[in-house]
Amino acid sequence: MRSRRTTLAVPGSNPRFIEKAQGLPADEIFLDLEDAVAPSAKEGARKTVVAALNDGDWAGKTRVVRINDLETHWAYRDVIEVVEGAGANLDAVMLPKASDAAHVQWLDRLLTQIEKAMGLDVGRIGIEAQIEDAKGMVNIDGIAASSPRLEALVFGPGDLMASINMRTLVVGEQPPGYTEGDAYHYILMRILMAARANDLQAIDGPYFNVRDVDAFTRVAKRSAALGFDGKWVLHPAQIDAGNAVFSPTQEDYDRAELILDAYEHYVTVEGRGAATLGDEMIDEASRKMALVVAAKGRAAGMARTERFDAPAS
Repeated sequence: MRSRRTTLAVPGSNPRFIEKAQGLPADEIFLDLEDAVAPSAKEGARKTVVAALNDGDWAGKTRVVRINDLETHWAYRDVIEVVEGAGANLDAVMLPKASDAAHVQWLDRLLTQIEKAMGLDVGRIGIEAQIEDAKGMVNIDGIAASSPRLEALVFGPGDLMASINMRTLVVGEQPPGYTEGDAYHYILMRILMAARANDLQAIDGPYFNVRDVDAFTRVAKRSAALGFDGKWVLHPAQIDAGNAVFSPTQEDYDRAELILDAYEHYVTVEGRGAATLGDEMIDEASRKMALVVAAKGRAAGMARTERFDAPAS
């Protein structure tokens, strides 16, 4: 899986912002043709995005374009112009307001047709589906299983909050009057379960108060604790905090790698199904848990600082 600890939204109509984004440490950059672009600028933004994908330096970053939603007359031209013009330099297409499996399947078929016509590797370009309304939440299992191209489910909080008449004007915070628990817990867990059941990544939505990094960090820790892979960021100030939150600590990463090494040794060399590492019992369940933490650390480019020393026979 591609690393998506932070996925930075960049208006596809702003060449200056696009150039700056290439030097930022976000794991993923998505060039937006939807909400961040005025209707009058959408056609020109396609050309800007194509040029940026082809000529920019995106080394080490996942390159994504968010198209307009399927209820608009812009969507099909977004896909055709961007993929025909820069498909070889595009990693995934983000589909906003995915409320039915058929939406993802439509995009899958169109991508396949363009790839065949342009001589691109069929199936290489992935899809990220944004869950942004009540219908999408109800249909999320079908959406998550709709296409082998699908790589991630992305929470779109603003539109989803509006679709269920949640009484708030602040995207990312608890609604006024909600004082017990977390108003978003069900939504986040529902997205996470559908993603994991289909081997997809789960990405949390944005926090709109871009200057309050402490608040962003607090909210990001909530979804990271549940098991989300990353979070949408709107401002460069949020990137370092997001990368840190969705990476394991050095101590946890080292411990996970030690568990994997120790378990492998005791199972293959000594033929044991359970053993100890220090004062901790480790078994197959421990191995599975360690795999999760180790995978996140490796994806983040972390280097281990401890090595497993097999006990003398």
